[in-house]
Amino acid sequence: MTLPTTGREWHLTARPQGWPTPDDFALREAPVRAPGPGQILVRNLYLSVDPYMRGRMDDRKSYVPPFRLDEPMEGGAVGIVVASEAEGFAPGDHVLHGLGWREFATLDAKHASKVDPELAPPTTYLGVLGMPGLTAYAGLLEVASFKEGDAVFVSGAAGAVGSQVGQIARLKGASRVVGSAGSDEKVRLLTEEYGFDAAFNYKNGPVARQLKEAAPDGIDVYFDNVGGEHLEAAIGSLKVHGRVAVCGMIAQYNATEPPAAPRNLALVIGKRLRIQGMLVSDHAALRPTFVEEVSGWIRSGELKYHETVVKGIENAVDAFLGMLRGRNVGKMIVGLDD
Repeated sequence: MTLPTTGREWHLTARPQGWPTPDDFALREAPVRAPGPGQILVRNLYLSVDPYMRGRMDDRKSYVPPFRLDEPMEGGAVGIVVASEAEGFAPGDHVLHGLGWREFATLDAKHASKVDPELAPPTTYLGVLGMPGLTAYAGLLEVASFKEGDAVFVSGAAGAVGSQVGQIARLKGASRVVGSAGSDEKVRLLTEEYGFDAAFNYKNGPVARQLKEAAPDGIDVYFDNVGGEHLEAAIGSLKVHGRVAVCGMIAQYNATEPPAAPRNLALVIGKRLRIQGMLVSDHAALRPTFVEEVSGWIRSGELKYHETVVKGIENAVDAFLGMLRGRNVGKMIVGLDD
């Protein structure tokens, strides 16, 4: 087989000030490198765009290094091996790896893992069976110490992580599951398809008031994807010894001023609340249990998921910006043209 000589890749060309714009990125042609010893060359089929990537666009110290300017960005991807110099990998194998945002990736095989397209569609390894799914599973069960009978509130509940948190809570015996989302259509999806007991559109009024109406007896667990006003409202509704898993704060990723909320942190003392941040990378040991349990729920139809697939690498930035503005239902994925 003739190996490709060039491929397109997205570069960050400027540090966004507030909301990113298309002018901060460039799609460039680059040479494709043949694999060396222990390496594989992958033709990417699907690319992941995720909220955490916005943080990597800023030049500040964080849990993961920032993207470098004028170099290819990174992210989850599923592709097919087209050439291999690594034992255990052969052309035609499907793999999951971290060099997304490009058509072709040459990488050390130790940084790739095989996935089975017969077990589940390739896209699921970027979403419901991938990093977002494990985030939901670990965040709810390990970080928030969920137990049967808990009342659970999830923000960003129609997204890839939030929709799975709510369904896992329901399947594990929650007494009540409440979600917030940014449109009436998404609210209907939460209650009619995902089985949430109640949901509300946070744009329709103060979050604190809507949460109290949806969970009048309070909540035991808050899974936070949003921060800001949502976190303040959750602190107000949490019962004594309530737990918060802080997964993301998308409300302030593009803010240029510090958030006003939460202003009620003093309640953490009297209620003896536990607020814990989480990184999915800390929970890798849970992956086999997660895949076994969640894939079973998917096969039985007990756990449902949605994906928003945008076609074409040239539309990857539009997909990313759309995800930041909540234009996706479920996992936002970029499908590369065959």
